[in-house]
Amino acid sequence: MDTVTGYIDHIGVHKEDTGFTVMTVKTDDGPVVCVGVVRGFGEGESVEVEGDFVVHPIYNRQLKIKSIKSLPPENKIAVMRYLGSGAIKGVGEALAKRIVQTFGDDTFRIATDEPERLAEVKGISIKKAYDIGAQLEAKRDVRDIMMYLERLGISTGMSNKIYQKYGQGTRRIIEENPYKLVEDINGIGFKYADDIAAKAGIGMSSEYRTRCGIVHVLLQASVDGNCFYPMDKLIDRAGQLLGTDRSLIENQIEALIIDGRIKAVRHDDYTAVYLMSYYREEKKVAKKLSELIESYDDPFENESNDYILARIREAEDSVRIRLDDTQRRAVLDCMRNGVFLLTGGPGTGKTTIIKVILAMLTMQGTEFYLAAPTGRAAKRMEETTGYEAKTIHRLLEVNGRVEESGADSYFEKNEDNPIEADAVIVDEMSMVDIHLFHALISATIPGMKLILVGDCDQLPSVGPGQVLSDLIKSGCIPSLCLEKIYRQDENGHIINYAHMVKNGEVIDFSKKYRDFFMLEKDRPEVITDYAEKLITDNVPREFNIDPMEIQVLTPMKKGLLGTVELNRQLQFRMNPPSGEKREIVFGDTVFRTGDKVMQTKNNYELEWEIIGSYNIPKEKGAGVFNGDVGIVKEINNFTKELIVRFDDGRIVIYSYENLEELELAYAITIHKSQGSEYPVIVIPILSGPEVLLTRNLLYTGITRARECVIMIGSSRAVEAMIKNDMIQYRYTSLDECMIERMGQ
Repeated sequence: MDTVTGYIDHIGVHKEDTGFTVMTVKTDDGPVVCVGVVRGFGEGESVEVEGDFVVHPIYNRQLKIKSIKSLPPENKIAVMRYLGSGAIKGVGEALAKRIVQTFGDDTFRIATDEPERLAEVKGISIKKAYDIGAQLEAKRDVRDIMMYLERLGISTGMSNKIYQKYGQGTRRIIEENPYKLVEDINGIGFKYADDIAAKAGIGMSSEYRTRCGIVHVLLQASVDGNCFYPMDKLIDRAGQLLGTDRSLIENQIEALIIDGRIKAVRHDDYTAVYLMSYYREEKKVAKKLSELIESYDDPFENESNDYILARIREAEDSVRIRLDDTQRRAVLDCMRNGVFLLTGGPGTGKTTIIKVILAMLTMQGTEFYLAAPTGRAAKRMEETTGYEAKTIHRLLEVNGRVEESGADSYFEKNEDNPIEADAVIVDEMSMVDIHLFHALISATIPGMKLILVGDCDQLPSVGPGQVLSDLIKSGCIPSLCLEKIYRQDENGHIINYAHMVKNGEVIDFSKKYRDFFMLEKDRPEVITDYAEKLITDNVPREFNIDPMEIQVLTPMKKGLLGTVELNRQLQFRMNPPSGEKREIVFGDTVFRTGDKVMQTKNNYELEWEIIGSYNIPKEKGAGVFNGDVGIVKEINNFTKELIVRFDDGRIVIYSYENLEELELAYAITIHKSQGSEYPVIVIPILSGPEVLLTRNLLYTGITRARECVIMIGSSRAVEAMIKNDMIQYRYTSLDECMIERMGQ
């Protein structure tokens, strides 16, 4: 750590929203360029700056600021320099000189403690005197708050976020209830706030701490896919987290119920505890679906099934498709109902049926939209149907605003401004969580047709809920599950083996095919070596594709074959460091120009643009979402920004503070691959926890491949996965809400 002492001679860059500043500090040894987050400091002010010296490729030697504090002026010249720098509005060099000549070394104390005395100086009215004092006080307050946060161990970047939110009320809020930070500041969870609270002198038995801990447990349960949690489990987990008496936890659960933060509902043998938003979302989804079903005006109500089947055959002719009786029945049921579920595995004809349904809708003059949860899934839907498809987020028109009213406030399309269409078809429903489906269903209107397509044997959504599974289980929605495999010749081994895995049938890996094979290896380092060789040499030559199009899918994040270690190894081999590539170290990750990266959380505020001809933006918007993959195109250590170009062409600028939302994506978990399709996938499997190595995980992974599946590792581990039909139970109640609503 280096330290420089001097005065701020010049501020070249200062971004008010982030606090990012580039300034020159004049020291006894000469000027020093300092770069970092700075608030409340102005030109002419005496400072002590701590940080690390780095050499920027363009701007040469500079100090990366870790901390900065104000120093009292050493003499009258320093006082006059600061006041005359322009930092105080209405005070120039001449007036600063007269002030200092009048009050000398006591100038700052008088200006802040007795500002009315400044009126003794010629040219200063009593009003102006108070204004000068207020400006100096405000700047001092900002510095004091930032230093207070620093003493609590809060990073400069996070301190900036906190100050942006609370301003002058920052210290009061932290001293009263630091757990409020969890609700208001992105990136602060219970444990972070608990550490701040301990340093701020908040006791372990604080009711704010207990309430925050209870909500934290419910939020953690939602991370595991749950929409509610049993009362006994909630109390036990909260007790382990908080280390407090059960009675205190029970009392605060009651308080949270009274405040309307959580909801307790008695089931047959336990009490379910919901965060209120989850409870309302499940109820609202059931209500809106029932309204769509009941309000639908069947255009074929007075027609016979033979008449409808004749129209279906006309639609088949228009798209040059011939359906069998089961498929026609699916189209018929879909056309006669306001909501319809179409499910089935790969090769069972879902896309074929959707093409005919779209032809039917077109013949009727029906306006429709196609949507999917991810950009890759939407692109694939567009390619297979020939119609434009959007992500659900873009269909709902993400607006980038953050409001306290909930996730739906992120969307322009909602109950008050619904989707303007007669029908919406949504693919990859297995990965749609309760939040996103609630937002979608809220933007529908009575009479609209909703067609939901998916594969219920794949992994459930990463987010809370199991919407597709619950809707099927309820029995309240007309549906058809396709089981017959139609597409056996095209990529037959991938499809057939996927269905074998789904059915629990062991694969004979002694047979190797161009599109599906296994390499038996018994050591992680050997598996990594083979994966790297396949990705950089063999597979690109065989399939004529870019190595970046090949995706490594792994069951886990940790371990020698987890995403963290595999990404470190594959990055070094596929995008090694060089003098031509800039890089930035963030935590344990090195981001380098040319890296393949993934967004790890939904960020509705992050702005993007798509560049057209002559480098002119042709489209702009906001919102980057969990699972979006792109390439790092540029790193700028001066502006502290990293630029990513995502697969769908969106260009996004990340400040270094937002890099926590990115991770390397040479290898990703199978969970993160949901909704995506890749030409070739490589799956390393050796060993791991039984709860992770499951049949539906393997099935989901295999079905991500379009041309080839390569497994490297232990065939015995793969066989164990196929036999392991364990499915992690999720506490959800959408099926019960549907039954209650529809009276089934």
